Amino acid sequence: MGFRWTRGQDKRQIRAVFALLALLVGWIAGGPAAAATAVRSVAVGDGRIDIRFDGPVGDATGTILPDTRQIAVDIAGVTPGLKTIVGGPVRAVRQLVRGTGTRLVFDLARPAVIGDGGFDADGRRLTLSLQVVDVARFAAASAAGPLSFLSFDFANWTARPKYKVSIPVPPPARGVKLPRVQGDDDRPLVVIDAGHGGVDPGAINPDTGLREKDVTLRIAKAIRDQLLASGRVRVALTRDDDRYLVLRERFGIARRLHANLFISIHCDSVGSGDASGASVYTLSEVASDKEAARLATRENKADVISGVNLGDAGADVSSILIDLTQRETMNSSASFARLLGREAKPLIPTKANFHRMASLMVLKAPDMPSILFETGYISNPGDAAFLDSREGRDKIAESVTRAVEVHFARQMASK
Repeated sequence: MGFRWTRGQDKRQIRAVFALLALLVGWIAGGPAAAATAVRSVAVGDGRIDIRFDGPVGDATGTILPDTRQIAVDIAGVTPGLKTIVGGPVRAVRQLVRGTGTRLVFDLARPAVIGDGGFDADGRRLTLSLQVVDVARFAAASAAGPLSFLSFDFANWTARPKYKVSIPVPPPARGVKLPRVQGDDDRPLVVIDAGHGGVDPGAINPDTGLREKDVTLRIAKAIRDQLLASGRVRVALTRDDDRYLVLRERFGIARRLHANLFISIHCDSVGSGDASGASVYTLSEVASDKEAARLATRENKADVISGVNLGDAGADVSSILIDLTQRETMNSSASFARLLGREAKPLIPTKANFHRMASLMVLKAPDMPSILFETGYISNPGDAAFLDSREGRDKIAESVTRAVEVHFARQMASK
């Protein structure tokens, strides 16, 4: 299983990269050689790996080595250091020269995987979370294939302007007012979440200016109307107007309402290409493919507006951080996702691999089946026209309604 971590796309990263380019130009021109960045220290403990460097580093790649029960972290353009401190599931750390960089090899005393990781703003420190798992989880993670977080896109980078435009950003709401629940009191509750909203427009069609936040709200309302018309469930919307909610508030609302099912509505987008079709995502520590990892990277940043992180958990929401060992909820989510795929394919354009898995913040309620429904690509003209049409919304709503009815009918039959 491969991982890739990159630093944020900020001015310090730009300066570091251009400094690196300048060093390369000097070397090619026969100028004086500069000392390479070295590993300053490696420490393992308290559920994390902490790697520090004596200069800025661009990125790192990690791999699980199942046959030898090791984790390897490769850093290009870095020389080995000396100081290492081991602990937790790691019994030894070795630093090896590998090509033009360094490979850190972590010998595991018991199975463990890297949950997530990232550089600090200066690129001089890489912190990785380390999770002890059972043998089955270790084997599954090893066989899952590569997982990448996208690097900075220099091809599309342009010089920053010398002026700055600021907009007021609302603080994260505490104790968000619960929305109205519609339907008979004895029916199961479905909470529909219209993605993005307010200062966060989501993806935008480059030709028409169509905004994801507007499309998702219209689709969410269409789903609500059809579900209520069926008379089989109660329904609530996390938002029924153009307001901003941080990710934890979205599934937090559903948990406070004791929802039986949570459906987050989104539209996908790609910078280029003709990708199209709907897909559904359920929660997993390991992304099912590179596109799932890309989507998680994009959607999980929805709490960061104008460089301000509005999603820091306070005491009132800290208890809803997910425990990924609760398999029953994840299995129920996956079951509903497959059911939605069955009902959606005759009605709307779908991707061949309809059900995918990713580590999406909005799905991290530990005790409530949850899915993220990517209804199509707002960047694709055909998909965008379908998503923004009355016919398209009705067909999406019909597919969700059919799946919801079967989902709860199965639950009733199993009692």
